[in-house]
Amino acid sequence: MRRIKTFFVFHFLILTAIFSITSFAYAFPLESEKSMTSLGPHYMFLEDSGRNLDVKDVISGPAAAMFKPLGIVDPNLGYSQSVIWLRADIENRLTKPSSWFIEMPFPTLDSINMFIIDRENGEILSSQSAGDLRPFDERPYPHRNFVFPVTLPPSKNLAAFIRVDSRGSLTVSAFLWPPGLFHQNSRNGYFALSLYFGVLIALFAYNLLLYISLGDRIYFYYILFVGTMALAQFSWNGLGNEYLWPNLPAWGNVSPIAGFDATGVFGAVFSRMFLNTRRSAPSLDKAIVACAAVFAILLVTIPMTPYQFNAKATSATAVIFSLVAILSGIVCLARGFTSARYFLLAWTMLLIGTAALGARNLGWIPTNFLTLYAMLIGSALEMILLSFALAERINDLRKEKEAAEVEAYEAKKTMVETLKHTEKELEERVSARTRELQDVNLRLRESEALLRKMAHHDHLTGLANRSLLDESLLQAIERAKRNKGKIAVLLADLDGFKPVNDDHGHDVGDDLLRIIADRLKATVRSSDTVARIGGDEFVLLLETIKDPHDAIHMAEKALAAIREPMNVREAELRVSASIGVAIFPDDGVEAETLVKHADRAMYKAKLAGRNQLKLADGLSASIGE
Repeated sequence: MRRIKTFFVFHFLILTAIFSITSFAYAFPLESEKSMTSLGPHYMFLEDSGRNLDVKDVISGPAAAMFKPLGIVDPNLGYSQSVIWLRADIENRLTKPSSWFIEMPFPTLDSINMFIIDRENGEILSSQSAGDLRPFDERPYPHRNFVFPVTLPPSKNLAAFIRVDSRGSLTVSAFLWPPGLFHQNSRNGYFALSLYFGVLIALFAYNLLLYISLGDRIYFYYILFVGTMALAQFSWNGLGNEYLWPNLPAWGNVSPIAGFDATGVFGAVFSRMFLNTRRSAPSLDKAIVACAAVFAILLVTIPMTPYQFNAKATSATAVIFSLVAILSGIVCLARGFTSARYFLLAWTMLLIGTAALGARNLGWIPTNFLTLYAMLIGSALEMILLSFALAERINDLRKEKEAAEVEAYEAKKTMVETLKHTEKELEERVSARTRELQDVNLRLRESEALLRKMAHHDHLTGLANRSLLDESLLQAIERAKRNKGKIAVLLADLDGFKPVNDDHGHDVGDDLLRIIADRLKATVRSSDTVARIGGDEFVLLLETIKDPHDAIHMAEKALAAIREPMNVREAELRVSASIGVAIFPDDGVEAETLVKHADRAMYKAKLAGRNQLKLADGLSASIGE
């Protein structure tokens, strides 16, 4: 780390000069107050993986030279734990002060800081903040999207610096609007959303009346499907934060995922009932049931799972379920279920809308009304077509009923003779269905067990992963608080592991990690937790220790165990470790604080020569080190 900082200090002037030329190439002239400008094509960006840069650092510090061109028309940077800094240089050629709006039209970003900088002297002309983790009334401008009103001084070389910190998808497009065009575009957007939700409300009310009248459960699940889709889209488009829960930002942050998970559950149940896949397509029926179960698990575990994990899992499951639904519709249509044609067309419309939205985000097709609201249009058409499918299903059921009455009349004479045979066949079918349900339940339990293990354990060493460690650490802290006891967090980073990979290959490195994992497990008690949280980083969570010396003793045992030679694939290898030790409550009472202090202590051990342990500052003070 010190070498990197030294490098930046000695080469700062050269890199700054290069950056100035590069950024100038990405500057855009502002010559008219009558048109909108997309900032995306002009972005320079910087990934702050350490999450410790402020605006002064990126304006004039060493980090200012680390910006590089983004080169994406409508930027979508996916999911990241890092803070993203964006810079768009503006050559303002207007001769008088002008008012503008900078809009970021992705309402689920957690935190945004917008700075307008005078590039000639580095002065911060404007500083504003927004994000869906803030109450709505704290936004600089009341709007479903994130909007920042700015006044640009005339004839100036300016820069817009945007700091984005979000656990969701980093869609970071931004547009510079003159007020008149902004208000017109905003009205058009709200109008389109009003049409969409008006359609959903009409479908919801109409099918609710049908459910009350007919009592058919399929209408009940359809209205739940429509209602949860409306909730998901209302949240996703920023209307929930604006109108329903403006003072509940924590709920507003997760409500889109909750809405889409609930939509998935009821969409799967409705599809299964509508197509009767239990009989018409048993194999696909199992896939639909599995998708519904995954959606339900994701919905219930939202408070307990990381936002990014849940969002990615929801998106992946939604894609899989859509494909399964379309395949089910094709199979049922091929087997003579005519109502499946509307069902198939409905899901196809949703997939087309989703694909169009993705192509727009990638810059493959132009941005216009249709592409901007493609997913809303697709989902609205899906709901309408599913309503048509339900209406056709009523006609099909009526025809089936009439045909059944004729068949019953014809079969009345032979009913007595065939009664015993029918009863026996019915018993066999019930028994078969019972066995099928038992098999499905068994597979679900096996799948759930496998999912739990995969979600909480490292695939290479079998140790606990970061997710399970976080959960175990929180529980251990709560127990320690109740019992007024102590726990220890030992963070170990291997010394000399990279040369093993470089000289012997990653297979040998993997075997070495497994051996070290086994040795660490052997040094602790069964009640303690050993986790692997990175490539060569391990954490030991020690519960109910009597005093800090127990933790020190355990750390020394771990160091000794790691130092022992290891025979891996006919090669004798030696590595060591640097260990940082933090104690609850001496070094903190929060899980994040303990891990942070242990990590700092580990780096102290690295700097002190490695192959040793160091104590966190609070622990060192308490035992007089």
